[in-house]
Amino acid sequence: MRVTKGTSVLAAVLMTALLAGCSNTPSSDDTSYPGATVSRNAKPLAKLAVPPAYVGAKGWDELLPWVPEHADPPVTVLPDAAAVAVLTVGDAGGFAVRARAADTGEVLWTSAVWNPPLPLEYADKEDIPTVLGVEQDGRRFVVVAAHGTVGKDDLHKGTEVVRLAVFDVADGPVTGRKPLREVDVPVTVKADNDGWRVSADGGRVLVAHGDHGRYPTWGAAVDLVSGKVTSYGHPAELLKQCEGKSLECGWSRVVAASSKGPLVGLGHGFGVPGAWFSDAVLPRGAARSYTFGFSDSWNGDVYGVAAGRFLAQWHGAENNDSDGPTVWSVHEVESGTALARMECGYEEFPTVTSQGNSRNYPVVISPSGRFLAAGPVAFDLERKQGVCLQGDGNRKTIAVGAIADDGVAYGTAVDGDASDPVSVRLDLRTATGDPKVLGAGIEIPQHTSVAGSGLFVTRDENENVLVALRPLH
Repeated sequence: MRVTKGTSVLAAVLMTALLAGCSNTPSSDDTSYPGATVSRNAKPLAKLAVPPAYVGAKGWDELLPWVPEHADPPVTVLPDAAAVAVLTVGDAGGFAVRARAADTGEVLWTSAVWNPPLPLEYADKEDIPTVLGVEQDGRRFVVVAAHGTVGKDDLHKGTEVVRLAVFDVADGPVTGRKPLREVDVPVTVKADNDGWRVSADGGRVLVAHGDHGRYPTWGAAVDLVSGKVTSYGHPAELLKQCEGKSLECGWSRVVAASSKGPLVGLGHGFGVPGAWFSDAVLPRGAARSYTFGFSDSWNGDVYGVAAGRFLAQWHGAENNDSDGPTVWSVHEVESGTALARMECGYEEFPTVTSQGNSRNYPVVISPSGRFLAAGPVAFDLERKQGVCLQGDGNRKTIAVGAIADDGVAYGTAVDGDASDPVSVRLDLRTATGDPKVLGAGIEIPQHTSVAGSGLFVTRDENENVLVALRPLH
């Protein structure tokens, strides 16, 4: 891997923070904090090719030059969508949260410097802390998470953990805000490099580990208000349907945590223990069971979760067999209630052995929750209407990347390994999505409406992470 400026800065940050135990507080002055620089009025905005709905010459920018080349940018939108939080590094090491008003870029608050646990010996330089905006029980939080070892010294090997620093969005000083609490979640199965993930898609924070990809195997829920950690143990033992069925439950994993319990995906079949199971929420057109080898198993797999809803893929029924068209459906996590369904030729899990933690596309949802999509599978949940954007042999497949409340969506035309993808505008209120080509090089917003602006997260010409807010016309 090519060594970048970001990786060397990160190494220095971690070493200084862990050995020196720094306690400095970042300044809210835009120019005095080297871990991040902002452009608003004083500097020209970065030249960014944005869709026509956005004003490219207005807004504000922030650079995160310390982020390694292949790491996910540590950026999040706060639950009320009025502010954006980023993770920065301090002069003497450590990390800090900086929250900015989405409309003006004004610094709302900065945290005290926070030191992650000691990096593991085999940790990759891309394995950096993440930041997440979460709402729980009517309260809003920013959660910073990092993977490492605690309690390690000359006599002790230490314990592998994922550490969470929980900041209350509404309560605390403007400068030097300290965590409401820190929570260490034990890692029961070694999490190589980036084999861990923190999410809150089901309504509760889920810390998962043990696999690379979107949905690692082992999981624990964290209550941000109380700090309580609920470890789920072996996922194949959570649903009563799995008793004595090791083959059918061999691909089990917790994909989300909710107030009703964990959403468990089995590879074929899924449910929330003690609440509901997938055979009771079978959508129209889906086979009752799926046959593989010499055994029958439950049908259905959780593709992904967002904002308390999940997308499921089912083998279709045809002449009482499992060879019909693929059925996709959207459900509520806590109840399993079906919200919409459709048939679509896109199929990501064609065989049993392809089940697991990986997914080709993330699930994205509009701010109001009306529209939901993953790649070429999209839904208008108010109209209970699906839009299949899978290629037909002539037209390319279109993968949705962001959706606005009015149904306007942005995506990319997928054509194998094309290195210069073409951006597309869609209208998910129509039966076909009504795709319109925007052209190559047009940036797709990560969020379509953050205080009336689009949030764009990309890399500049120097490969530094660029966080850019551009207002709507």
